[in-house]
Amino acid sequence: MYPDLDFDLPDAPRTALPRDAAGWVTHIRDNDMPAFGATVASVRQVTDDDRASAQRLAQVILQDAAMTTKVLKLANSALYNPARQSISTISRAIVVLGFDTVAEMALGIRLVDTLLAGGVRERVVEGMAHSFHAAVQARGLAVQLGDARAEEIFIAALLGRVGEMAFWCFGGTAAVELDAALREPGVVAEEVQQRVLGFRLRQLTSGLVREWRLGALAQSVADGGTHGSRSEQLVVMSHRIAEAAEQGWETASSRATLAALSKMTGMEREDLALRLSSRAEEAASIAAGYGAAEAARRIPGKVSLPEDDMAAGDLLVRADPVLQLGILRELSQLIFSHGAINDVMHLALEGIYRSAGFERVLFALVNPARTQIVAKAGLGRGADALCQQFIFSLDFAVADSFREVLQHRRAICLAGDGQTSDARLRRIVGDAVCCLAPIVATGRAVGLFLGDRGGLDHADDESAHASLVHFAQQVSLALGQGAPAR
Repeated sequence: MYPDLDFDLPDAPRTALPRDAAGWVTHIRDNDMPAFGATVASVRQVTDDDRASAQRLAQVILQDAAMTTKVLKLANSALYNPARQSISTISRAIVVLGFDTVAEMALGIRLVDTLLAGGVRERVVEGMAHSFHAAVQARGLAVQLGDARAEEIFIAALLGRVGEMAFWCFGGTAAVELDAALREPGVVAEEVQQRVLGFRLRQLTSGLVREWRLGALAQSVADGGTHGSRSEQLVVMSHRIAEAAEQGWETASSRATLAALSKMTGMEREDLALRLSSRAEEAASIAAGYGAAEAARRIPGKVSLPEDDMAAGDLLVRADPVLQLGILRELSQLIFSHGAINDVMHLALEGIYRSAGFERVLFALVNPARTQIVAKAGLGRGADALCQQFIFSLDFAVADSFREVLQHRRAICLAGDGQTSDARLRRIVGDAVCCLAPIVATGRAVGLFLGDRGGLDHADDESAHASLVHFAQQVSLALGQGAPAR
């Protein structure tokens, strides 16, 4: 995910979790937060292929309509995009903001969506407010001190209390019991946790960070490590800053934190206090942008919160001519600047999926011997399974859809009435309206785009088909100009 990030944990001796804590870790991982774990795993897999990382990260995000909406909203906000460059696609967001920042957004959004499911909500919201405040302060300090691992530090701070938040969200009666015990006057939180649960909540964080393989920095901080690296110190200090803000800067412990931070940064306390206050406001805005508006209101500072996110459940399967125009303009700019053909292909695929009105789309390429066509990437519900099945032998002596598209270079639209004779294609796409458009280079079709309308309103079939053809023509233009393959 990050250039300096080692997902394999260090070989230092591991302290075994108490049995009860280990049981909670397993339950949260497998039953309560599998979606978050899957997002972490997907982002980790992206890092295994440096050449395709940006494209694969875009595909991870585009599979989730709500996440896509929130990432693009954040990408166009003044906080992440002060130059206000128009960003209408995930692919463009990665180019403008950087891979690390968009990966950070994906993990943060998934975390918020998962943890706002219920439980002892007051505690969850408090933990989320603290975590976002700490994360933004940590990243700000890292940038201020020239630490190249700013985004990794942000994630380590954001997840510094993930076990606690998960417990309050999914702990059921145990969480209610612990909450009541902690409300007794004069109690020490960790002592109460040990007495009621048989373990301390920070041990859940340590176990989950290890299970999700979130990296050496996050693990060291979660374990309470004493390695003393500057990155680790920044994460620890950021949590102290968040706690100081929650208590009020007039307390003795808060003044001690400010003094320690002044020594670390070399800044005067007055200037430092102003910068910390500004970051608190930034943290509230970022938390709201991630979907945690309730938590944002609890972060100290006067903040103007953004409006709530739009509902995004079916955003990606509606035709959007305005969005389509913007993406086509972006695609033209990429082609004009001789962008890599892989980038052109994936931007076109995203454009078809997000603006043309298809439920799922894919692009497939013909092998050099022209004996087979194989799907290379897809987006939408069921696209992964469709890609796995989309491997067909080619025999241009046989009159079928592939001969029409690849031999004669014609775009076609198969009606959703089951009347087509192309049985092998119908076996994997079903009876929905299905459109195919050739990708042409040097006078011959080298591949195709396929769009599947699913159960959508047939009134837009013709418009969707025309959009698919337009995107295919743009990609063919890029190939004709000799765009590099990368």
